[in-house]
Amino acid sequence: MNVPLLIAQRYFLSKKKRNIITIISNISMVGVAVGTAALIIVLSVFNGLEDLVRSLYGKSDPDLVITARTGKSFPVNTLLLNKVQNAPGVALLTEVIEDNALLQYHDRQMVVKMRGLSGNYFGQIPVDSNLVAGDHRLQRGDEEFALVGQGVQQELGITLDNRLAPLHLLYPHQEPGRKTLSFNPDKAFNEENIVAGGVFRIEQHLDDSYLFVPLSFAQRLLGYGPRRTAFYVHVGKSFKLSAVQADLRERLGPSFTVLDSDEQHVSLLKAIKIEKLFVFITFAFILLIASLNIFFSLSMLVIDKKKDIAVLQAIGATEKLIREAFLLVGAIVALVGAVAGLVFGVAICWVQQTFHLVKMGMATSVIDSYPVKMQPLDIFFISLAIISITLGVSIRPALNAGRMQIRENL
Repeated sequence: MNVPLLIAQRYFLSKKKRNIITIISNISMVGVAVGTAALIIVLSVFNGLEDLVRSLYGKSDPDLVITARTGKSFPVNTLLLNKVQNAPGVALLTEVIEDNALLQYHDRQMVVKMRGLSGNYFGQIPVDSNLVAGDHRLQRGDEEFALVGQGVQQELGITLDNRLAPLHLLYPHQEPGRKTLSFNPDKAFNEENIVAGGVFRIEQHLDDSYLFVPLSFAQRLLGYGPRRTAFYVHVGKSFKLSAVQADLRERLGPSFTVLDSDEQHVSLLKAIKIEKLFVFITFAFILLIASLNIFFSLSMLVIDKKKDIAVLQAIGATEKLIREAFLLVGAIVALVGAVAGLVFGVAICWVQQTFHLVKMGMATSVIDSYPVKMQPLDIFFISLAIISITLGVSIRPALNAGRMQIRENL
């Protein structure tokens, strides 16, 4: 028989007239329930946002990206290509040249990110499924075409397949062996024209600033020659991504970085995780404030039950037994509130996941409603926080109860 638990249940369930102790206990339970539900809901929203970021960038991100550790480009030769292509798990290798360029269309102009891609890029990334208009192919026979982000197209008013008004791209011309630009206006820029063949909509950052072109076009305009800014690697389905990544890092050595999708956007994902951590700490403090009512209700309960404690001591109850009984009273109050909050929070998250009731309220948003994703690890840490806070606020009243003297209270 667990005597401390029986005493705690008796004090918690006793049906006396409603007094201040009962009111404070009920406030404690409500506070813990609200704090627990709020933590579950807010953390689930952050999980949903993290998954949303991954899904948005996943539409245009390759499995692995290989770049130079220093500098923005690296020389490519047959030996390097074979070293990467012959690695186990590498299904496709796309050569990439990416740099800023000035885009002019009629009397409008803007600086864009131009990404030159070898022909097998769309075997890695299904950009055609995110096509708004036109054709996703960058080359049709001998003719070259550009794939334009929707934001760029709207900003410049670009029309597709208009050979009379092609896109005009300029890039600063640099004389061989010189770090400064030419002072001759006729030679200050490399210039190339290309027809817009399609418009894509993937993610706002890409849509508003990117232009996809054939690799050969980027080579001519930027003057990169045999140099590349990156390799995009598509990993075979039967291979583990982390194993292929580790193998490529070993093959290429310290001169190259090999990044998976999360590492390509590490700053953004880290910002979400840090914000999630600070939100957790903030709501944990709110839970602590709500749990202070447990401290007050237990302290008042100890004073109210002085005679009961003295009787228990007289019949042989130890200081440890009394202390455990009052700790369990606090634990029961917190447990009832935590379970109620857990059920309420999970229910709200499920409703949002299923019916998408709470909308983002922004016309430009890529999704209509707030994304929500519950994770067992969050529930574990919330439970750990509640247990820690409950023990912290219950220890002092429990110690006071155990130290009471029989003579003073009988």
